[in-house]
Amino acid sequence: MATKRTLLVTGGAGFIGSALVRHIINATADQVVVLDKLTYAGNLDNLAEFSQSPRYRFEHGDICDRKTVDRILEEYRPHAILHLAAESHVDRSILGPAAFIETNILGTYTLLESARHYWDGLGSQERQAFRFHHVSTDEVFGDLADVEGGATKRFHEATPYSPSSPYSASKASSDHLVRSWHRTYGLPVLITSCSNNYGPYQFPEKLIPLMVTNALEGKPLPVYGDGGQIRDWLYVDDHAEALYRVLTEARPGEVYNIGGNAERRNIDLVHAVCEVLEELAPEKPAGVAWYKDLITFVQDRSGHDRRYAIDASKIARDLAWQPRENLKTGLRKTIAWYLDNPLWCERVNSGAYRQGIEP
Repeated sequence: MATKRTLLVTGGAGFIGSALVRHIINATADQVVVLDKLTYAGNLDNLAEFSQSPRYRFEHGDICDRKTVDRILEEYRPHAILHLAAESHVDRSILGPAAFIETNILGTYTLLESARHYWDGLGSQERQAFRFHHVSTDEVFGDLADVEGGATKRFHEATPYSPSSPYSASKASSDHLVRSWHRTYGLPVLITSCSNNYGPYQFPEKLIPLMVTNALEGKPLPVYGDGGQIRDWLYVDDHAEALYRVLTEARPGEVYNIGGNAERRNIDLVHAVCEVLEELAPEKPAGVAWYKDLITFVQDRSGHDRRYAIDASKIARDLAWQPRENLKTGLRKTIAWYLDNPLWCERVNSGAYRQGIEP
């Protein structure tokens, strides 16, 4: 694919989407058009540094709105679509699954149909170069603890789907739609499934930023069940680099798992957050002797998967990608960023509904 392309990023004002936009603007010659509905987790502050860049454009809109998507494709003529727009919080999906069905399934369908008709109208060289890159999650595979030998197994690209929550079921549905549009219509698609992301700009309903912000305010650090759930942690900038590499180097129809090679029990991760905070923020709220004293075990959520683990050997073998950050270095960078950006945290938290304590 040629340089100086135009890339459409859906959900580009969100946590992972904004990291991808930063990577594209800072590390490549490409132009970026962001399409984002700006729901509670979408924040233009995440992209403020590019507001005056001639290589960045923002479009406020909904992927479920076919007219808006058609207009954007016709106006900007992108060389690729990176589809990250999604409702992504498991706890919210349990309380209100309708939004997940609408955005993750119907929204993906609408985007695929718009992309297909746009792609059909391209010239032969442009058609050959075009890509529709769908970003999914390891949660579509379900719970490794339910699989025979699951204590040592990891998800690979051909692992059967077995989603446990309305969120993961909606993402699994969208994955199947993307595959079928490739098989039936020939749309040149790519699919990637990632493990748990963490890093700067993450909305503080997710586990790590919630622990950091609660600890700094002297609030309880809620941990589901016994805290023994295991997740693989991926630093968001590493994920962004992997997404771009898949987009530019992978063949249409390929599927890649992207992981951080950093499995931890939730309770161990929370203790690690507390240890870094002891070093970087030793002045604690009144009445708090140690941050770890704030850890509070709460009732586990319904259908909570026990273990996820990504086998990322395919992307390492095919595309020579490996995460740059390990959990120790990435966690320290993440916590330092939240400590250095209290105004961002304050703006996000003002009026924000922090529903859950994922993962």
